[in-house]
Amino acid sequence: MSGVLVVAEQRDGELKKATLEMIGKAVSLGLEGGIHVVLLGSGVSNMVASLAGREVTKVYIGDDAALKDYQPELYSDMVTTLARQIQPNLILLAATSTGKDLAPKLSAKLGAGLAPDCTDLIMEGNTLMAIRPIYAGKAIAKVSFKSETKIASLRPNVLPVPEAAGDTVPDTENLSVPSIELKGKVVQILKQEGDQIELTEANVIVSGGRGMKDPANFKILEDLAKELGGAVGASRSAVDEGWIDHSHQVGQTGKTVNPTLYVACGISGAIQHLAGMRNSKVIVAINKDPEAPIFNVSDYGVVGDLFEVLPAMTEEIRKVK
Repeated sequence: MSGVLVVAEQRDGELKKATLEMIGKAVSLGLEGGIHVVLLGSGVSNMVASLAGREVTKVYIGDDAALKDYQPELYSDMVTTLARQIQPNLILLAATSTGKDLAPKLSAKLGAGLAPDCTDLIMEGNTLMAIRPIYAGKAIAKVSFKSETKIASLRPNVLPVPEAAGDTVPDTENLSVPSIELKGKVVQILKQEGDQIELTEANVIVSGGRGMKDPANFKILEDLAKELGGAVGASRSAVDEGWIDHSHQVGQTGKTVNPTLYVACGISGAIQHLAGMRNSKVIVAINKDPEAPIFNVSDYGVVGDLFEVLPAMTEEIRKVK
C-alpha cells in the first residue's frame, strides 16, 4: 500500500477550498506512491484545471447526472471500489457534512481506522499521527492508526493552501457509475437566499449571542460582516430564541469554524460555544460583563455596550477602506 487518496469536494461548479487544503497536507507528508484525487459530481470534468501545479498524480473523475447531489450509497461504493484498486495508505476527506457522513462508511467497508475531525496530520519517523481536539476542544489528542489503510477527515479552513507550482494538469481517468439500488434520493435542495459565505469556509465570522436582545439587532452584525468580507454566526441561545436560523449556529451542537478572525458579540462563552470556535486564529470579544468567560479565550477584549461598539467599529472600517 502506498500513496494518498483525496476525496475532493465541490459545489456549484467550483472545487471547495478544503480540497486544496487536503492536497497541500498530502504533499507535505511526503508519503510514497503519489497523490490521487477522486472527484464525483455532475459537470465536474472541467475542475481538473484547478489542480494544475498541485503535485497530483492522477484525478479519477465520476461525472454523471446521478452524482449531481451527494448520494451515500453511490459515493461510498465508488470510493471504496477505487480505494481497493489503487490501495492507498491514507484516505483524506474534509470534515464537512458530506465528509462526516462518508468517512465512517468508507471505514466500515474497508476495515480502515478512522481519525475524524482532525486539525493536522504529522509524521513521527515512519508513523502517521493525527492531531484532533477532544472533550469539546478542552484537550488535544495525538492518535496513531493500527490499520494498514488509514482514513482521516480534516477540518476546513485550518490548514494552509500552498501556491500552485506551474501549470501542469494531472492525468485523468473516468469512473463508471455502478448500478445499485438507492435507499433514498435527493428530491430538492432548498438554499438560503442571498450570497452568504459558507460559515465553515469563512475567513471572518461576526457572531451574536443573547446579548443581541432582538432579531432585528443582527443587522449591525451583518453590516460589520459585510465590511470585513465575512459571515454572520450565532450562539445556541440566539438560535433557540428564534432570532436567527440554525444554519448560523456555532458550537458543539452547531458548526465548528476556524476563521482567521472571530468577533464574538454579546456571547458569554459557554463551553459548548467555545468548542466550535476556540481554534480561530484571532478572537475578539465584545461584552459588557468583564467577567464573561469569553474573555478567557479571546486575543482582544472590549468591555462595553455592543450597540455602541459595533456601529463605531463598522464606521471606522469603512473609513479605512
